[in-house]
Amino acid sequence: MSDRPRVALFVTCLVDLFRPTVGLAAVELLEAAGCRVEVPEPQVCCGQPAFNSGDRATTEDLARQTIPALEPYDYVVAPSGSCAGMLRTHFPELFDSDPAWKRRAEAVAAKSFELLSFLVDVRGFTQVPGALAARATYHDSCSGLRELGVKAQPRRLLARVAGLELVEMRRPEVCCGFGGTFCVKYPEVSTRMVDDKLDDAEATGAELLLAGDLGCLLNMAGRAARRGSRLAVRHVAEVLAGRLEEPPIGRPREGD
Repeated sequence: MSDRPRVALFVTCLVDLFRPTVGLAAVELLEAAGCRVEVPEPQVCCGQPAFNSGDRATTEDLARQTIPALEPYDYVVAPSGSCAGMLRTHFPELFDSDPAWKRRAEAVAAKSFELLSFLVDVRGFTQVPGALAARATYHDSCSGLRELGVKAQPRRLLARVAGLELVEMRRPEVCCGFGGTFCVKYPEVSTRMVDDKLDDAEATGAELLLAGDLGCLLNMAGRAARRGSRLAVRHVAEVLAGRLEEPPIGRPREGD
């Protein structure tokens, strides 16, 4: 492996469809960390929605398309704890009855990382290009935290953003209520959970709410807009890379 590893950016469906700026920010951060970044065209959904709904056949079909697309690379990096968790934790278990595919899935899993974990734990990245004079708080997304151990890494990088003050919520590790299909199946419970999360974030006095998983961010931003909250919601990669040209998630551009 060269000093400039070849990295496949696993863009994720939500970034592709709702927040391409996050993908651009991820590319900038990875290149700043000395990587050669490519976006494999054959990549598709990681299969998490189907997997969580019990549709094993669809999940396996998606994995059989995704694995060959990612095999040629030194690393696979996703700006999402839930998608990275699917690649790293759940892909191998899909093929317990197929040893050949299981070996391929395990090889891809071993080199798959969530973005901030990769930057800190693999590349030792410290030269954060972003700067922002603001007070922010950080939400720990469930998959990133519980499946991948992403906790200290975003805080370590945010501490290097010039002008940024990071203040902790009372319960940053509590779920925001999104949970993929959970918010559809149990809307009343989900709404109460995201309200509790926003109450916690607002109590810090922060003006900016950050996280590393766009599912959580869309959920929190949508509820914040309905509540008329002053909180601005952004993916942490946007702040680290200084990609702030888009308005906060859930807010329209000027003139729209």
